[in-house]
Amino acid sequence: MLLHSVNLCNLAFYVFMVFMATLGLWDVFFGFEENKCSMSYMFEYPEYQKIELPKKLAKRYPAYELYLYGEGSYAEEHKILPLTGIPVLFLPGNAGSYKQVRSIGSIALRKAEDIDFKYHFDFFSNWWHCMVGSLQKQTKFVHECIKTILKLYKGQEFAPKSVAIIGHSMGGLVARALLTLTNFKHDLINLLITQATPHVAPVMPLDRFITDFYMTVNNYWILNARQINLTTLSVAGGFRDYQVRSGLTFLPKLSHHTSALSVVSSAVPKTWVSTDHLSIVWCKQLQLTTVRAFFDLIDADTKQITQNSKKKLAVLTHHFIRHPSKHFEENPAIISDLTGTSMWVPVKVSKWTYVAYNESEKIYFTFPLENHRKIYTHVYCQSTMLDTNSWIFGCINSTSMCRQGVDLSWKAELLPTIKSLTLRLQDYPSLSQLVVYVPSVHGSKFVVDCEFFKREARSIQLPVTHLFSFGLSSRKVVINTSGLYYNIELLNFGQIYQAFKINVVSKCSAVKEEITSIYKLHIPWSYEDSLTIAQVPSSTEISVKLHSAQPENDNHVALLKMYTSSDCKYEVTVKTSFSQILGQVVRFHGGALPAYVVSSILLAYGGQLYSLFSTGCCLEYATMLDKEAKPYKVDPFVIIIKFLLGYKWFKELWDVLLLPELDAIVLTSQSMCFPLVSLILFLFGTCTAYWSGLLSSVSVRLLSSLWLALKRPSELPKDIKMISPDLPFLTIVLIIVSWTTCGALAILLSYLYYVFKIVHLQASLTTFKNSQPVNPKHSRRSEKKSNHHKDSSVHHLHLSANDAEDSLRMHSTVINLLTWIVLLSMPSLIYWLKNLRYYFKLNPDPCKPLAFILIPTMAILGNTYTVSIKSSKLLKTASQFPLPLAVGVIAFGSTHLYRVPCFVFIPLLLHALCNFM
Repeated sequence: MLLHSVNLCNLAFYVFMVFMATLGLWDVFFGFEENKCSMSYMFEYPEYQKIELPKKLAKRYPAYELYLYGEGSYAEEHKILPLTGIPVLFLPGNAGSYKQVRSIGSIALRKAEDIDFKYHFDFFSNWWHCMVGSLQKQTKFVHECIKTILKLYKGQEFAPKSVAIIGHSMGGLVARALLTLTNFKHDLINLLITQATPHVAPVMPLDRFITDFYMTVNNYWILNARQINLTTLSVAGGFRDYQVRSGLTFLPKLSHHTSALSVVSSAVPKTWVSTDHLSIVWCKQLQLTTVRAFFDLIDADTKQITQNSKKKLAVLTHHFIRHPSKHFEENPAIISDLTGTSMWVPVKVSKWTYVAYNESEKIYFTFPLENHRKIYTHVYCQSTMLDTNSWIFGCINSTSMCRQGVDLSWKAELLPTIKSLTLRLQDYPSLSQLVVYVPSVHGSKFVVDCEFFKREARSIQLPVTHLFSFGLSSRKVVINTSGLYYNIELLNFGQIYQAFKINVVSKCSAVKEEITSIYKLHIPWSYEDSLTIAQVPSSTEISVKLHSAQPENDNHVALLKMYTSSDCKYEVTVKTSFSQILGQVVRFHGGALPAYVVSSILLAYGGQLYSLFSTGCCLEYATMLDKEAKPYKVDPFVIIIKFLLGYKWFKELWDVLLLPELDAIVLTSQSMCFPLVSLILFLFGTCTAYWSGLLSSVSVRLLSSLWLALKRPSELPKDIKMISPDLPFLTIVLIIVSWTTCGALAILLSYLYYVFKIVHLQASLTTFKNSQPVNPKHSRRSEKKSNHHKDSSVHHLHLSANDAEDSLRMHSTVINLLTWIVLLSMPSLIYWLKNLRYYFKLNPDPCKPLAFILIPTMAILGNTYTVSIKSSKLLKTASQFPLPLAVGVIAFGSTHLYRVPCFVFIPLLLHALCNFM
């Protein structure tokens, strides 16, 4: 067994690394808030009307379909075309369903009913059986769908000339790709909203076609930023979405393209929740926000979505970025009349609270600002009445009652339990008074608070703990003053590898009523804020980590905004969270783990080949993994290359050799460089390589036992033949399979053939050992006789038990390598299988070139034994290649996983050639 070849110290290390990886994985998959999304329900039975496409189009795209969503009477009415509403096209993600449109479609229908169908939206949805694999084809199909949809409105009074698109996951990328089509008119899309779409890079770059597609789309948007006038909103799911991390969803911030917004769902007003990858399409809070925005985007004259890009951006900002607790108005009235039979009450104190309950009269509370400006820098007001009426004003040069005031309500911010406003007094020198309006209320109760304060008294600096403190130390601030609002400045916090736990303990004086505090983590360089609501007194723990790193030229400081109670004292403690740091490593770099695993296996593989060359026997895989898989054999070379690429002469030489960009430079450009991350990943990779080797070894033994139970195998082969009679035929058949169907299928079949050969060898060796006599002298004579036979005959080699064991050790490592190649090729096979009834041949096929090389290589390796290659002149060279290839895997395959198999087949090919040279 593989465990027997590892000492206890190394085994303890591998177990410890499993524990560390488990901590990181737990944080990614479970270390987030519970799902607070409300489920969206249909009021009537949902119906999906299939839209008939032109025959040529249907024949060209047999796997794709277009549907119109409807419910009840609305669905019945629209079975008779043409349509009269505003078209919205929903694009599902990879392996998504056209039925995912029902949540937003149903909510929009209810909203239209509320306004007596003055305006309404028609929601269409695409269906593709599997997305990844033919993104270019799907993009062209969406273009045809848009033209088909617009034809459904021909002859209508307010016929649309464009459609709005909502794209979930990869559907959002397909929508962006429409602009890259040569015959596509940009004005066919008036709005694009993407949900959990990885815009920056693919989550797992498993084939070059996806990477090339991304490069084409992103380069087009960057180079043509001045011409692109498409208002785009990208919504991320936050930490609950472990399939697409939010950092990948942020659209590039281009100086020429100001019509793009990126936001995390936890920061969206009236949503304030994190969503997973699927719930983002049905989360009621988020879909309500989206529908409100759609109705505010309607132009009353055209009864379609407005073409005014400034208005579109203003609407999206109002609903998704900062909501002032007022209905959207394109040109809001800044000056408001404050006349009427209302009571005017002057307030001269710096801190004021008013509880309104069953008030029969309207009251204006006025705060003179002249004296307060001499003492204080800011004023803060909050109200627990969350209606959309204006509630706070500023009087211009007035000493008594105001007749008109500046409506400051538009500068307020809506929070889950309050609406608040903070003003810097020096920004409003013309205001003489601040006016807070309390309407007449009957049967409802709310509280209004205002206070004047100095900024330095409410801004408290809290340096975060060091990355390597491992949570053993902490830093603390105590808030003893009785304020309503505080800013805790989290100094030295701006990198994605940082993660902390902040504990807020509130202690209150005798309080009879329930008090709520709001803690808002505000990230000024990105819309990824998160809110925590706590009932005080309490002890509240807040997880603090980032989706995107702080830009180099950004001097802002991350803030913990505390909306507190004046009756409570607060104690804020911050300490490093080691488990969350590991979670960030997994979240941002977990996709690179296969490259590090393969790199470790390659180092062990090279050590085995060299031991065979130098000593004539092949050492155990676990022994060589422990001896050869060292980070200092790989990382320093990558670091040196990255350093040299900073010099012009080396970069020019690099470009002349047509070498691809170093993956470490790609990570640096995306602000994803963790300290020691490569070392951590290498250790994780070595650990995974060890346990995967153990699993493959155990699997071979179990399969051989099953084989022995079903059929007794023949003895060990007496004559070793590199090319058996059936080998050329099998190779040709598998190559034909690769050419006519799918390269990944042929690779899988070749892999299964190789595993079968090794299982058969293992079973034969077990049978041979069981049939040998116990007398050790007889065993030694038999072994000596077989060795004599090996030396006397070069062309007819006899396989001894020792040679068979050596061969099994080598084959165990090869199986481990091939397993990872098969796993990396699985997406292509899955895509082919899902579309088999439409396309028998996968085109384009990213695995076909690899299959043509691997199939004959695996066929030869399946008949290769150590006794047949130990005298090869090529063996020394073959043993030296895995080291530079292990470096190459890390240098070029950690963020481009489709390159990893290219580095694996080279040593396998050299190993196979050792049979002939």
